[in-house]
Amino acid sequence: MTPAINLLKKKGIKFDVLSYEHEPNQKQFGLEAVEKLNLAAAQVFKTLVVEDNTQNLLVAVVPVSQQLNLKMLAKFAGVKKIEMAPQQAVEKSTGYILGGVSPLGQKKQLKTYIHTSAKSFESIYVSAGKRGLEIALNPKDLMTLTRGQYANF
Repeated sequence: MTPAINLLKKKGIKFDVLSYEHEPNQKQFGLEAVEKLNLAAAQVFKTLVVEDNTQNLLVAVVPVSQQLNLKMLAKFAGVKKIEMAPQQAVEKSTGYILGGVSPLGQKKQLKTYIHTSAKSFESIYVSAGKRGLEIALNPKDLMTLTRGQYANF
């Protein structure tokens, strides 16, 4: 079990776990999940940890079929600049390794922004906290558990 799965169980949230064999040389983790699980790319979301100009970490939950627009997210978050956070900072703050970062069950609760397209689905897929493991859940539940905000970035 991962911290994300444990959190969902503890809160009594309805979810499903899907697993696949992760290829060690694969670096497009979200697209690998789409391909191996035969899912719609618009419904599979990647968890990206970014750092603002004051070195605060934020989480962006974005469809794997899209690139994160750092300028738009910075504007929405009310900060000057945002860039991808260093791997060490991500892993230390979340407790997860890159490619297996879940928006749920992180060591430290980070301000979370979820792409507005998530609202159009009954369920979306996010990392369960381990490469090769995805969680299907209602985006409203994800929003509640992360205390997130919808944003178009």
